[in-house]
Amino acid sequence: MVQPHSILPVQQVIRATTIIEAPRLARLLGVDLLIASETFQHTGSFKFRAAYNVAAHVPHSRIIAASSGNFGQAMARACQIVGKSCIIVMPQTSARVKLDAVREYGGAVDLIDVRSKSRSARVGELAREHPDAYVASAYDDPLVIEGNATLGAELASLDRRIDFIIAPVGGGGLTSGIIQGLREAGKRIAVVGAEPSVANDAARSLKAGHIIANESEPQTIADGVRTLSLGKHNWAVLREGLSGIVEVSEEQIKEGVRLLFSLANLKAEPTGALGIAALLAQPEMFRNRSVCCVVSGGNVDADLFQSILAGRAAT
Repeated sequence: MVQPHSILPVQQVIRATTIIEAPRLARLLGVDLLIASETFQHTGSFKFRAAYNVAAHVPHSRIIAASSGNFGQAMARACQIVGKSCIIVMPQTSARVKLDAVREYGGAVDLIDVRSKSRSARVGELAREHPDAYVASAYDDPLVIEGNATLGAELASLDRRIDFIIAPVGGGGLTSGIIQGLREAGKRIAVVGAEPSVANDAARSLKAGHIIANESEPQTIADGVRTLSLGKHNWAVLREGLSGIVEVSEEQIKEGVRLLFSLANLKAEPTGALGIAALLAQPEMFRNRSVCCVVSGGNVDADLFQSILAGRAAT
């Protein structure tokens, strides 16, 4: 394992986002389309940017976090790299591919039934059991926003005009990071969040001017955005920096997965397809504009992916 004095800054460890042009998909959607795919990032999603930045900066040797899967496996891998341990609280309904990855990277998985106990409640219990540990939020942490800002910086450096960047929004870690990265680069690009209609707390919060939480964990197929509310650190960025939020249906999310596979040759998890779903939901908002869709990750169980492609109900 890497010793603390050898820990590298996040910019030297992450993989650059993969920029894809998909002309057939662009013609279908009526936009000048770029896809920024984080499916080839370490651990298969953008979450590694944040997780590594946290693991590399906090002095604690143990980290506790809650995750649907992507942040959990990213944190497990980041801790493996820097020589730390982690406990990841995950719902029993988490994708098997994500559970397996957390364990493979050396993380300890703590499974819960979110209908009887919330993730935050279980994290609190574990924090009391391990008072020396750092409790890491998957999104509500300045170190998380700073790590995700590296993606905003990369998009700012692209040598082409971009009118809109569309990215999934759950807790707000990705979108706030993109906004911060663009600001630091001195680039003005409209950032739009894409959110499932059944988990629309961010849209309601933006409209109300203050954070509004979901009453319970929303059961959208986009498991990466099953959050109760935006984070406070994220809200401080999003309330002024986010240009809007497009709400999408579950069927539009599935269609986004199918279109990315068939017309961009890209395997995306449902959360990663939210940007394409937003283009399907609000075509008039983006028609004939230059749009960059952030595909946040590609970690999806094979059975679920196959059922979406086949147009069947997931089992």
